[in-house]
Amino acid sequence: MGLRTTAVCRLCRREREKLYLKGDRCYTDKCSVMRHPYPPGEHGQGRQKVSEYGLQLREKQKARRIYGVMERQFRRYFKEADRRKGVTGENLLQLLESRLDNVVYRLGFGRSRMEARQLVNHGHFAVNGRKVDIPSYLTRPGDVIAVREGSRKKPLFKQIAEARRDQGTVDWLEVDFEKMEGRVIRVPQRDEIEVPLSEHLIVELYSR
Repeated sequence: MGLRTTAVCRLCRREREKLYLKGDRCYTDKCSVMRHPYPPGEHGQGRQKVSEYGLQLREKQKARRIYGVMERQFRRYFKEADRRKGVTGENLLQLLESRLDNVVYRLGFGRSRMEARQLVNHGHFAVNGRKVDIPSYLTRPGDVIAVREGSRKKPLFKQIAEARRDQGTVDWLEVDFEKMEGRVIRVPQRDEIEVPLSEHLIVELYSR
């Protein structure tokens, strides 16, 4: 994703709900959505009537912000989802969930998707034994994602492993914190993708 110049908490406030962009902070009383449950700006607390198009646009923007994807890239994901067999909205979420940065986050090796994306960019992870530093790399069932040997001793990964060890992971992934690696078991089903999205609105937007 391109350089972000906006405070991420403002993005959550704009969508009026937690997008969990700052990791552990989102679970505390410091969460800005809890303290300021309205959009930022001088008109944030005013009453706003949202059109059908506005609802669809907001849902698309929310999806982009959750997964950290730029507009052109997001459109490519939608075209690929539409090309595949099955429900387009579900296909779209499965593609986004398969991104390496998201899988690293889901495995618990990153406290937020943004942190996971940075760790991947810095070359701390290998897929099936080969270094991969592309956050948008699409993982497949059977892929093994591991913290590289030279990175395992870093204090950051030890802290993350200790913090996440007892939290478990999603059913379509398995993780071994002793080996600092995880594996993609299968493609996630819609009810296993815990994101506050109504993907049918995104499909309606791009189908206009």
